[in-house]
Amino acid sequence: MSATETPRPQDTRPEPAAKPQPVSPTDLSFALPPVFETVEQERRHRKERLTAALRLFGRFGFEEGVAGHITARDPEFPDHFWVNPFGMSFKHITVDDLILVNHEGQVVEGRFHVNQAAFAIHSQIHAARPDVVAAAHSHSTHGRAISALGIRLEPITQDVCPFYEDHELFDDYAGVVLDAEEGKRIARTLGARKALILRNHGLLTVGQSVDAAAWWFITMERSCQVQLLAQAAGELKPISPENARLTRDQLGNDTVAWINYKPLYDVISRSEPDLFGVHGPMESAS
Repeated sequence: MSATETPRPQDTRPEPAAKPQPVSPTDLSFALPPVFETVEQERRHRKERLTAALRLFGRFGFEEGVAGHITARDPEFPDHFWVNPFGMSFKHITVDDLILVNHEGQVVEGRFHVNQAAFAIHSQIHAARPDVVAAAHSHSTHGRAISALGIRLEPITQDVCPFYEDHELFDDYAGVVLDAEEGKRIARTLGARKALILRNHGLLTVGQSVDAAAWWFITMERSCQVQLLAQAAGELKPISPENARLTRDQLGNDTVAWINYKPLYDVISRSEPDLFGVHGPMESAS
């Protein structure tokens, strides 16, 4: 190097780090419905999920006075179901407040009365559908609005497609449902489907878990709101029948409903832990 040449600076940059490697799928967490070792565990689980669903219905404004109910079939006595007590706000219910009702409408556990409409409707649905663990019915605002039009939901968004050809319209109104025969008519109209629009009344959904029944109700109510908004704004552009069926098959099963509902359950159980009653939440099953 000559005296006039300037020495080149040395490259002090660090060697490039190794690229992050993918985490093994076996090390990633993904929640699925639990499995129970005893009937007592499963009963407690259903009661906790039922109470949480009622709290969510209260938070979302699905109450209308004393109307509305969610039921969960007892895992040991399948002709009995747990339900919210008559006259108590969804927002205040705890696991300890739930009542157990037999197939004759008698309270066999608990200290409150049963809503007679809840018994008339839900007892017949549980009797007609052995696959159903839970049923949800309430007088939500947009569900009532759709029911007043006497129409079904249209496949206009991805989120409503789970109901495509899987919900029905009970196209009649004969007053408050207080007798078993009217409940039987509702159950027959529901058939094997997941949801029902009760004309001039409201919505009803069912599921193989409390989580599924609650999720179907929540997303159905929101779908009613979307359809009303879209109809008011202009002409609907429905999804084609083949794509609506494809999306229903992808998103319309109760496991997907359970997964969609879990974040809502996590929110309400953490923000309102008093819902678990005096004994607190049951430890998670495997």
